[in-house]
Amino acid sequence: MLRFFARRVALMVAMLLMLLALTFVISHIAPGDPAALAAGPDASREMIAQLRERMGLDRPLYEQFFRYVAGILHGDLGRSIHTGKAVADDLARYFPASLELVLVSIAIAIVIGIPLGVASAFVQNSWIDHAIRIFSTSGVGLPMFWLGLLLQQWLSLGWDAFPLGGRLDILTDPPPAITGFYGLDALLSGQFAVIPDVFSHIALPAITLCFPALASIIRVNRAEMLETLRQDYVVSARAQGISTVRVVGVYALKNAMLPTLAMIGLRFGWMLGGTVLVETVFDWPGIGLYAVQAAVSSDFEPIMAVTVLVGFSFMVVNFVMDLLYAAIDPRIRVSL
Repeated sequence: MLRFFARRVALMVAMLLMLLALTFVISHIAPGDPAALAAGPDASREMIAQLRERMGLDRPLYEQFFRYVAGILHGDLGRSIHTGKAVADDLARYFPASLELVLVSIAIAIVIGIPLGVASAFVQNSWIDHAIRIFSTSGVGLPMFWLGLLLQQWLSLGWDAFPLGGRLDILTDPPPAITGFYGLDALLSGQFAVIPDVFSHIALPAITLCFPALASIIRVNRAEMLETLRQDYVVSARAQGISTVRVVGVYALKNAMLPTLAMIGLRFGWMLGGTVLVETVFDWPGIGLYAVQAAVSSDFEPIMAVTVLVGFSFMVVNFVMDLLYAAIDPRIRVSL
């Protein structure tokens, strides 16, 4: 297990360096001059040249890259032109909102997706199975931004059942910042009256964000359950009179969960990237909306920082899922 752990750490470090290099190269071939943007439209050429020298943009590319990596290691991600603050401070403010949204979304997808996948496999070719398969197939190809707009039109503007956007009502004071998760912070600080407002605001963005993951979990779990239910040990367990609930819910589901765990890890990472669309539609103050605002302002350093943060989060999640996968199935330690 230790060798497996070391191999995965080394692979993650190599992938992180590749991500940093790719982000650095793209930022330098993108149109626009960061120094000119930082100096403003009225700056003279001399001022821009001085700023380029101060920012190190006049140095060779390899020196700029080493400075870029060293800055990240020391927590220096640059300064945002749009907000006027350090990018690290902006990410510390916005990332908890995105992470809270992703965690709620993946929880919804798991709680609903796994039982539906099991049920669909257990009643294969019934009308229930067909209905679940239609639902999961439509969910894979449904654009998130379109679903978000549809939910807003239907449940917010039509029925007035949920807020149109934002993280809290404008008249509600946020709970004290403990974890950055409003729901958990309200619970820890004893502000229980804030909790319904928190969940009413996060409901529609979470449903929108979880829909593709929910559909994928259903499809993968159904396929694995169908294969597992045909295995000899499952047939033998049924023949011995063991209850259907125990056979399906314990024996079959345990083995079918391995590929489902891998899918959950992948989808968790993709959700962080998917927050860009969802947060823009629902005006959710997370890193997705922050990245969009930075892109509109041609603010390079926040875009680079968000890209690295999302990529690194994706790597960490998949690293954890690999360790969990290897702990459940020791054969993985040899094959990976």
